[in-house]
Amino acid sequence: MPKPVSTISPEITPSPEHEKRTRRTFSVEYKLDILKKADACQHGELGQLLRREKLYSNQLAQWRREFTEQGVAGLSKSQPGPQSSQTPEQKRIEKLEKENQRLQEQLQLKDSCLELQKKAFALIDQADTESNS
Repeated sequence: MPKPVSTISPEITPSPEHEKRTRRTFSVEYKLDILKKADACQHGELGQLLRREKLYSNQLAQWRREFTEQGVAGLSKSQPGPQSSQTPEQKRIEKLEKENQRLQEQLQLKDSCLELQKKAFALIDQADTESNS
């Protein structure tokens, strides 16, 4: 019995709503605007504001904390997570020092191998001269 002919196209095109989402970033002006609106909210209106803006209460709390600690500069963080304790120059220096240490250990190992080979050749040469005598 022959298979029925399919009219469905074998090509699959993904829908935009299934595409990978990216992390949202908020401008300093937007954060300040939301903080002003949140402070102006009456009892029970804050949840409605957060739902309308699709924000979480912990985001608002974080923004308030950053604003009180560092002012407007605190709201302009560019990357999430803690700040690095080392500058890029310090990281590069540390990396180069580790590489230098590794290369020195390699050089020491190779030097000791050469010394061992020299001693072995000296013993072989000494044994040859004794046997020829």
